[in-house]
Amino acid sequence: MQPRLWSFLGGIARRNGFKATAIGGIANHVHVLLSLPAAMPLAKAMQLLKGGSSKWMNENGVRFAWQEGYGAFTVGVSQREQTISYINGQLEHHRRRSFEEEFLAFLKKHQIEYDPQYVWG
Repeated sequence: MQPRLWSFLGGIARRNGFKATAIGGIANHVHVLLSLPAAMPLAKAMQLLKGGSSKWMNENGVRFAWQEGYGAFTVGVSQREQTISYINGQLEHHRRRSFEEEFLAFLKKHQIEYDPQYVWG
């Protein structure tokens, strides 16, 4: 179902005037590299992606819901290809390190303060 979901997410982006450059993930999360127009707030893009895809999954017989929140980070143009490779290699990448371990290491590496109760609910 994942390839169909990734394709559907790309379609949601196109229909709403933004671009999903790369989409990939594993069973418990998805990474999406988005290019948003200046007038598109990130929260609106996420609402469209999560809401539309949840509805589609449930209409196709899969009981499905995204977690309440999301993580979002900017990527410079010089990091674009590296980010796409990272997204496309999720299955292999997470054989070595869980999403939870990776996310916390990312926050620490970039000195991003967080409250654990808001990271994992």
